[in-house]
Amino acid sequence: MKLRQKIGFSTIVLSLSIGIVTHGTTVSAEEDNIKLNDTYNTPSYIVEKWDAPGGMTKQEIVRAYFSQNKGDFQLQNNKDVDFDIVEELKDDQTDNSHFKVQQTYKGIPVYGADQTIKLDENNNVTAYFGEVIPELDKKKINMQANLSKSDAIKLAKKEIEKKIGKVKDYDGPLEVDPYIYEYDDAYYYTYLVTASTTEPAVGFWHYFIDATNGNVVDSYNTAHDVTAFGTGVFGDRKMFEAQAYEGKFRLFDVTRGDGVVTYDNTTGTNLDVFSINKMFKDGSAVDAHANAQKTYDYYQDTFGRDSVDDNGQILISAVHVGNNWNNASWNGRQMSYGDGDGLRFHPLAAGLDVAAHEMSHGVVQHTANLIYRGESGALNESFADIFGAMVDRDDWLIGENIMADGTLALRSMEDPTDLIERRTEAPYPDHWSKRYTGTLDNGGVHINSSINNKAAYLISEGGEHFDVAVNGIGRDKTEQIYYRALSLYLTRSSDFSMMREAAIQAAGDLYGSDSDAVAAVEQAYSAVGVY
Repeated sequence: MKLRQKIGFSTIVLSLSIGIVTHGTTVSAEEDNIKLNDTYNTPSYIVEKWDAPGGMTKQEIVRAYFSQNKGDFQLQNNKDVDFDIVEELKDDQTDNSHFKVQQTYKGIPVYGADQTIKLDENNNVTAYFGEVIPELDKKKINMQANLSKSDAIKLAKKEIEKKIGKVKDYDGPLEVDPYIYEYDDAYYYTYLVTASTTEPAVGFWHYFIDATNGNVVDSYNTAHDVTAFGTGVFGDRKMFEAQAYEGKFRLFDVTRGDGVVTYDNTTGTNLDVFSINKMFKDGSAVDAHANAQKTYDYYQDTFGRDSVDDNGQILISAVHVGNNWNNASWNGRQMSYGDGDGLRFHPLAAGLDVAAHEMSHGVVQHTANLIYRGESGALNESFADIFGAMVDRDDWLIGENIMADGTLALRSMEDPTDLIERRTEAPYPDHWSKRYTGTLDNGGVHINSSINNKAAYLISEGGEHFDVAVNGIGRDKTEQIYYRALSLYLTRSSDFSMMREAAIQAAGDLYGSDSDAVAAVEQAYSAVGVY
């Protein structure tokens, strides 16, 4: 599947007025093809054919769909709510079109309130996924911005350095975007400032700064680390692309996208890895570089995706980060690998599934951008595990090569309860009924990822789980289903139920609504208790 015609804010932003009157049938929330959001009682997904009025462009049909179903979305009295088309994705394989849409309030995007709408080859709407927040006009949101974007960046930097100390160099410019943000049942007009750091600590920092008074409404670090993950350097030989540079050779590959580069971060600063000949001796750097190339090739060969952002983004790896750091992380801009302590973990850079896991977080970031908390965060981690296992493709274990203490692996997708990471508070669940509901781990983003991991394993390999038999369809079809669900259907705040339906839709698109693939998806999610 090759997706084309990407339309961003800079080229097209259509304001979709709720007041448009069209002809059609309003969807009833009582029908089985609607799943309502538990918090807002608005649809999480609607799966049915909606016949679009004739004579409209695709963008106008999307506009009409929201207007016609405004009752279900509880938007009758929300005069300041609109929707912007952020992106149009043309699917050449099925002749379908997928629109990514963003809810706005008084022209400001509402964080987490994004949607996807699918149009078939006849431009009829056949699926909606997302989250619409109703009654914003009643929330008494102060929309008077007394803070500039530059002031918000300064405040965020100050807060970050309170946590980790002086940051000499950020890994790229800080980004700032306005959002309406809900926190503790109140709504704020905020600036979201995101920053990526490697030293003095790895982080992908998110700060929601109140635009009216400069207060920090909420903040968290979403550096997608695989806590205590690591890889070892085993002396295996690998071939990879490097670059001749000033009479030497360095780990810089210009043949893939905008490049694949690996740096030595021993000093706390990213420095080129050089060799006087074509034989590089830094095992961690060699592994990180080769694994980044393999992961790039996997996404390109399997999905036609050009790097993590599908636009050739340079893949940066930093090795020897920290002091015997038992971790690996994606911070929104680069991969960072510690050397491990030699007791529990080997150097982390050599594990292909770990490297693919980290870079897959970048793919998630540039597709559904699943919020890194609760169920959406667990899906974020699960997608990284799924594609990590698909790139590695030797088993259904995560991190099996990195253990120095004799532990088999960090996680098992085949049997999540068999391998429990060293946390006493919660094991990895293999069923919805066993899910973790506490505050640990950002609401269980790593812990509960195992529920979706188990479903993916069952779809591919089959088996019986909790008395539900699943007929597997193999890795090739499974990876296509999950990539399509991630890139076309899921939104920031998607939960497990939406994941199930998105996978069903993706399987139907690819292999037919009555296919073995759809049956496998339905069986697998029933087996893990997700409906």
